[in-house]
Amino acid sequence: NAKAKHVIICALNSNEFNRVSSCATAKEMWDRLEVTYDGTNQVKDAKINMLVREYEMFSMKENENIFGMFVRFTNIINSLQSLNKCYTHSEMVRKILRCLPKSWMPKVTAIKEAKDLNTLPLEELL
Repeated sequence: NAKAKHVIICALNSNEFNRVSSCATAKEMWDRLEVTYDGTNQVKDAKINMLVREYEMFSMKENENIFGMFVRFTNIINSLQSLNKCYTHSEMVRKILRCLPKSWMPKVTAIKEAKDLNTLPLEELL
């Protein structure tokens, strides 16, 4: 326990140290740091719910190019993955194709006919 506490303390700056200095065990220190930086399970669930809603409501914005849209989409996906909420590549490819505006429909149709959406990498859509 003393070694573990020492390792944790060595990795902290002064503000972080002040948060955990009163903890009796390394486990207690770790738990306090985890709640500080990751939040409680309720906070995690709220973040996941918010990001899932963003994912579900996602669409290409007016005057947005495909690269900007892809960056926004990737940010949502990465945030969800960091919270252990993952979508398959197939789900993500289909989501991107669904969220494109009507002007893209001929390209979407061509992609659906020419490619296997179950194996198509997301990056290949660009």
